[in-house]
Amino acid sequence: MAERAAAAPKRFPWLALILAGVAFAVLIGLGTWQVERLKWKETLLATIDERIHSKPVPLAQLVKLFAETEDVDYWPVTATGVFDHAREQHFFATHDGAAGYFVYTPLVQDRGETILVNRGFVPFDFKDPATRIEGQTEGPVTVTGLARNPLDSKPSALVPNNDAAKNIYYWKDITLMAKQSGVPEAKLVPFFVDADATPNAGGLPQGGVTIIDLPNNHLQYAATWYGLAATLAGVLGIWLWRRSQTV
Repeated sequence: MAERAAAAPKRFPWLALILAGVAFAVLIGLGTWQVERLKWKETLLATIDERIHSKPVPLAQLVKLFAETEDVDYWPVTATGVFDHAREQHFFATHDGAAGYFVYTPLVQDRGETILVNRGFVPFDFKDPATRIEGQTEGPVTVTGLARNPLDSKPSALVPNNDAAKNIYYWKDITLMAKQSGVPEAKLVPFFVDADATPNAGGLPQGGVTIIDLPNNHLQYAATWYGLAATLAGVLGIWLWRRSQTV
């Protein structure tokens, strides 16, 4: 009986090793990216916390700051002027579980400079200003609130387009809002103000609607990606060891 031919040696699985190495590098990269995002988010949260606990500053000071940095988000601010209630704009929103609108009203200052002020929330049935006459403050007023940066573009394709004809906005397009309010571009303050919770006559609009809730889950995400990388390395190591025992 002829002797059986000796079994050919197993080829080293270079392809599997290369693919595993690529996957490991990707997982490590994702974990490192989340660590960087964690540092960014912690800095952002610290900045917001510092700002919202600062004393309100005059609007003119923030206008100058915005011209330099394009960032005045969450700075407390005071602005004095006269509301142009006839030209208010309505942003679709929910507040305390109810659906309705945030009312953005032009506040015209002495020299004509105008800022769009989010005076607060009104339910659907109170979209028409005629239903809340008491809250249509006349004469000079001083508003205290938080400055909010404008958006450069629609935040997502899932967000509906603004319907200027019906005066309903789904994202805060300051250019369109100002145009519909009749505010000349040269006179427009290039950011918004969210009014604080100081009650308006008649109770509407309901101010103080700014929500500061920025989730910070980057540490968990980083741990997940690094954990997957460690698991992959462990599985690959065990597989290579077992393979070496059978060669």
